[in-house]
Amino acid sequence: MLVYQDLLSGDELLSDSFPYKEIGNGILWEAEGKWVVQGAVDVDIGANPSAEGGDEDEGVDDQTVKVVDIVDTFRLQEQPAFDKKQFVTYMKRFIKLLSEKLDDENKEHFKKNIEGATKFLLSKIKDFQFFVGESMHDDSALVLAYYKEGATDPTFLYFGHALKEVKC
Repeated sequence: MLVYQDLLSGDELLSDSFPYKEIGNGILWEAEGKWVVQGAVDVDIGANPSAEGGDEDEGVDDQTVKVVDIVDTFRLQEQPAFDKKQFVTYMKRFIKLLSEKLDDENKEHFKKNIEGATKFLLSKIKDFQFFVGESMHDDSALVLAYYKEGATDPTFLYFGHALKEVKC
């Protein structure tokens, strides 16, 4: 199994269990999340509580919750929404920090294409939910989630250059 860690914070953000496709000249990775139900599992063991003198509501009071699989699996932490000015400020700092960690070939590709990706993200800024990894490190890469038109499950965007592949 492959896990993708944030190059800046070390947090696990994605794995090969969630297929992705590269967009924006490979700058962004797009992965589809799914709403899933966690919690109570209704197991029918064939017993009839009323016939056995039991109460219909007898048993464990399980709670179910709906979660997004990617958010839950990687314990992503939602952040307050950014406006355009805050996002540009974040991106300037992120580009500087990430560029320091990249080898020459990746740095060149990143710097050549990040402006176009940033413009694309700015055009959708009001649609995004913002997440960071579990550590909530100040300098970590953002994970952006939004709903494509008509979709009931969120789509997640990652900065591909900010992910380090680790074999587990």
